[in-house]
Amino acid sequence: MKITQTAVSLNVPDVPASADFARAHFGYTEAMSAEGFVSLQHPDAGSNLIFLATGLPTFKPAEAAGSAGDGLLLAFVVEGLDDEFRRIADAGARVVTAPETEPWGERYCQFADPNGIIWQLVEWVA
Repeated sequence: MKITQTAVSLNVPDVPASADFARAHFGYTEAMSAEGFVSLQHPDAGSNLIFLATGLPTFKPAEAAGSAGDGLLLAFVVEGLDDEFRRIADAGARVVTAPETEPWGERYCQFADPNGIIWQLVEWVA
């Protein structure tokens, strides 16, 4: 198998709200969009992020078409986590977890977008 691209697709009630959050705070740009759909790309990441409107009749299988969010965590490894935290928090994003460091060296912080998707920044420290 040769995989040429990857994407994460999330069902959300308000597609523009999550897409705007990704653009404003995480540097994503729009690759394509249609009614109830947006595909975002990032200049430094190798995968696309897709938001689909909850309940689209084209979503298959229909029994899995619920809203994303419960237990979902989008994690991004970054450099300069504390600076990125301040930048995003100062821009008005809802802070879920201020920066903290786990005993195994994972420093992280978390934000929530308007649909409740948790966006986590991670930096590995010694």
